[in-house]
Amino acid sequence: MESILRDATFSRGNLSKSNLSKVQGNRAKFISAVLEETIFDEAILIEADFTKSNLKNASFKNADLRRARFFGADLTGADFTGANLDGTDFMNANLSGVTWVDGKKICSHGSKSRCR
Repeated sequence: MESILRDATFSRGNLSKSNLSKVQGNRAKFISAVLEETIFDEAILIEADFTKSNLKNASFKNADLRRARFFGADLTGADFTGANLDGTDFMNANLSGVTWVDGKKICSHGSKSRCR
């Protein structure tokens, strides 16, 4: 059974090491949340807001992140293998060590706003 978290708010919460695989979280708000090592594999997070969140080593494998916002988020070491990132905004996000959607490209140290 999948959890439905549409429009839910987890701002400033600490959900580190949680398993949120396959959740339906359209428009969920994780603003300034601590989500280190959280698993979002196969989650539907269309238009979710992760502004200024700590997402170090989080997993978004095969997640639907269309139009999600990661403004100023720390995504160091996160995994986006197979994720749908159409329209996703990474403005000022730290993408150092991120595994990109192809599962092969690793963003270089100091990557900000886009994977280099």
